[in-house]
Amino acid sequence: MRAMNQVAKTTPSPPQVSNTFAIRTIGRKRAPYDDLYHSVLTSSWWLFFALVALAFISANALFAVGYLMQSGSIANAREGSFQDAFFFSVQTMATIGYGGMAPATLFGHIMVTFEAIVAMLGVALVTGITFAKFSRPTARVLFADKAVIAPRDGVPHLMFRMANWRRNTILEAQLRVILLVEETTPEGQVMRRPMELSLVRDRNPLFLMTWTAMHRIGEESPFHGADALARLRARKAELFLSLMGTDETFAQTVHARRGYRLSDIVVGAQFADVLTILEDGTRVIDYRPFHDVVPLEEFALQQAASPESA
Repeated sequence: MRAMNQVAKTTPSPPQVSNTFAIRTIGRKRAPYDDLYHSVLTSSWWLFFALVALAFISANALFAVGYLMQSGSIANAREGSFQDAFFFSVQTMATIGYGGMAPATLFGHIMVTFEAIVAMLGVALVTGITFAKFSRPTARVLFADKAVIAPRDGVPHLMFRMANWRRNTILEAQLRVILLVEETTPEGQVMRRPMELSLVRDRNPLFLMTWTAMHRIGEESPFHGADALARLRARKAELFLSLMGTDETFAQTVHARRGYRLSDIVVGAQFADVLTILEDGTRVIDYRPFHDVVPLEEFALQQAASPESA
């Protein structure tokens, strides 16, 4: 089988929180408000702040309309001015109180009281959600774009490369690799069946730098045989990686995941070397060729010519 040529070395982008395959559903109504808290927590920061700003402006606009329902309810405000009523509502909701405008009637005082209650609840809610989003532990694990199949100790292995993007340590990191295949039951039903692939080493006590996980392709492996990829391709196979560990900074469990298609597997290649150990023991990781794969012949020549690899 052909091997992939080495591509240009470019610094990889920071890993995303989720990089599994997209899922589209039919027959399920999209209603993020049904689980609003989860939707807000998993939204991006820019969307969260946009929603907060929209809610703040909408609430003040609604209260401005309420103040205009009674003429003269705001002292020193222009008659029928939505602008004055809006900014009076902003001052009330934010507890600024410049002193230029104030409630002038019983109706105005009632509206201010109701708005103060709404403002206190709103500030508490936004503060709590902001803290929850800010403190939610997340893993920043960089997965290589490709997986490779190469011999190790005379036996072919399926290999995946990962790196801890943060400058900390993930303690007791555990990796699971699932092969999802399509099969037909004797009754004629088509179903998706997950198969867990055994790894040579599925745990990393100190995931600090890079980690190349390997699945030994023995006779029991679904990747065994010259036509293995063709057979798996006919069964619409996909690979999913799930990594879990304890972030030493937060002392909480973090997760990372990645999906690979069979087209992402390069046969007869190795990952480009990214780790160099200096004479003083310093380990240097070069992320620029992190996603590069090198054909086995070229890789062997590079290893022979590299003094760091000797």
